[in-house]
Amino acid sequence: MLERYFADSIIFVLSYVLLTHSLCFVAINKAATMSPSSSLTAASSSSSLWILKPSPAFKSSRFQSIPPSLPPSSPPCFRLLRRAASLPHASATDFDFALHDALESSGINTSHAREARKGFISQINELSDVERETSISINRRVDLGRAALYIAAEDDSLISHSSVPLPVDAFLERLDDLSLGYCSHYNSLSRSSRENFLESIEKYLYVKKGFRRSSAKNLAEPRALYLHSVLTHRSGSALMLSLIHSEILKMFRLWGLLDFDVEIFFPHDHYGLPRAYDKQKSKESDQPHIMTVQMLLEKVLRNLKAAFWPFQHDHVDSLFLRAAHAANCVDDPNGSQESAYQLASAKAAQHRLERGVWTSVRFGDMRRALSACERLILLKTDPKEIRDYSILLYHCGLYQQSLKYLRLYQDAKSPSSSQSRSTNSVSILEEEAVHKLFLRMNLIAMEEDWCQPIYGRNFLGNNSEPW
Repeated sequence: MLERYFADSIIFVLSYVLLTHSLCFVAINKAATMSPSSSLTAASSSSSLWILKPSPAFKSSRFQSIPPSLPPSSPPCFRLLRRAASLPHASATDFDFALHDALESSGINTSHAREARKGFISQINELSDVERETSISINRRVDLGRAALYIAAEDDSLISHSSVPLPVDAFLERLDDLSLGYCSHYNSLSRSSRENFLESIEKYLYVKKGFRRSSAKNLAEPRALYLHSVLTHRSGSALMLSLIHSEILKMFRLWGLLDFDVEIFFPHDHYGLPRAYDKQKSKESDQPHIMTVQMLLEKVLRNLKAAFWPFQHDHVDSLFLRAAHAANCVDDPNGSQESAYQLASAKAAQHRLERGVWTSVRFGDMRRALSACERLILLKTDPKEIRDYSILLYHCGLYQQSLKYLRLYQDAKSPSSSQSRSTNSVSILEEEAVHKLFLRMNLIAMEEDWCQPIYGRNFLGNNSEPW
């Protein structure tokens, strides 16, 4: 009886395996025979970031091609959502960053921050040299919305110490729902011309949904710099509004609502709104207002870096010189003319950093400044990002890593930048500060306690006030 039982079990397992393979084979053949002009095939072949999913309101069939709110003559509008797949393993890099390890050594759990960083890396790994220079309105390889939310998720984990990560997929679905909501406003008048169609999208986004640009004085506020906050409060920087606009256009293109080339005009002033226009009618003067994938990610991270730079008391434009001035690596000929308020502010900022306490963006946030620097380095941007990261590590007391990245910066500097510094007063001051910092770091390296634990002295993990 026992032998017969095992035989029957083996037959059942083999039958199940054969049936599964047969079903997969039928599904593959069915997908291969589909018309290449169908929106399903177009969506599946364009990118693995997307899946088709029926709207919850239409449960009578798997796909509802024409929602009740659309006229019968309107093109099909499927509910297309991003795939909530598991994150691929981030590719190895040549950088051994300090932030997460320093926090872990202080007893702070950084698992959520590390996962968010892996997600960000998985997105930028899709960037080829051509894709980096591609406009955000026609980008197909990188999910910019997901990349921006991974940036927000890491920073949220760093400051909140929450046991629950930021729900990236939930905010992505909110972004998808924003695109889907336009279908109820879609009518034949919107399709009368390309200009009317793009104008109807702008009215939907900026009037119906109430998205607006943050005022110039509030540009440094976190809710204007993170995508999840902008989706929640509907107020943000021009970068975030451009990203949202481009994601809506991307969804419309995948749905078949958009069948012509569109570009997004990025405003460089403090009050303009990003607007879409027909690329065929573009002018040469529009070229400086085109935002590429690389430019958008760089600007998002540099805005965060500037907003949370710990040395806000200094009014110098160069963030590096602010930190170098606090480290006494800059000879200031006007130092005797500093007001008592500036000196007191500098002393207070340094004291707060040593205690690891911050309650306002105006006093900076070392953790978020470091995370922005690390992600900028991963983007392979200007080598000066390595230099800025090095001096922040110096202020954290992580001298060994600071010297390592200072050497990387000197190796990565291009000959052209070394030649042009003689005509740029800011570059001269920066290079003099780098030289002084390098000499100081080498002297520290000669001290007997150099071999002490790397994260023995740092304020990142002190009992701090995250808000």
